[in-house]
Amino acid sequence: MPELQCVNLITARTGLARNRRCRCAGFTVLELIIVVTIMLVIAALAVPSMQSAIASARTARAVSDVRTLGNAALGWYLQYGAAPATLNDIGYGAQNDPWGTPYQYLNISTNLGTGVRRTDRFGVPINTYFEMYSMGPNKSTAVSLSATQSQDDIIWANDGFYIGGAANF
Repeated sequence: MPELQCVNLITARTGLARNRRCRCAGFTVLELIIVVTIMLVIAALAVPSMQSAIASARTARAVSDVRTLGNAALGWYLQYGAAPATLNDIGYGAQNDPWGTPYQYLNISTNLGTGVRRTDRFGVPINTYFEMYSMGPNKSTAVSLSATQSQDDIIWANDGFYIGGAANF
């Protein structure tokens, strides 16, 4: 019925014949294609920004976690005179980094733990008491921080005076 009313209105206002069809409602295919194209362009611009924000948030969380774990291990060292044997001793044994791998810890004096002793680009060890780090998004590491697979690691270095990305150390 609305179409008939529309036709009657057109006939009444313009004097056109009734057999002319009214185009009162709906979208054309061209209008729909334009809207979908605009939405796809907006999505294409937003997705890389979202991925970058997620990567930054994961890195910030890993830095915060390494700081927390390192400070707990350092507190243990100050209280007991030796670094904890594993992260289980300080209550963080089951904690994973933002990329799903366990945090790496090595007690340097006893060589207990899951990590390895890390060195800087000159081959000098970066810590005295213990090693604490995340292997980063690539989930692999090497002894030297200058190695390619170590560049994305989040490290505890200089006995806690540096906490951050291995590439910046």
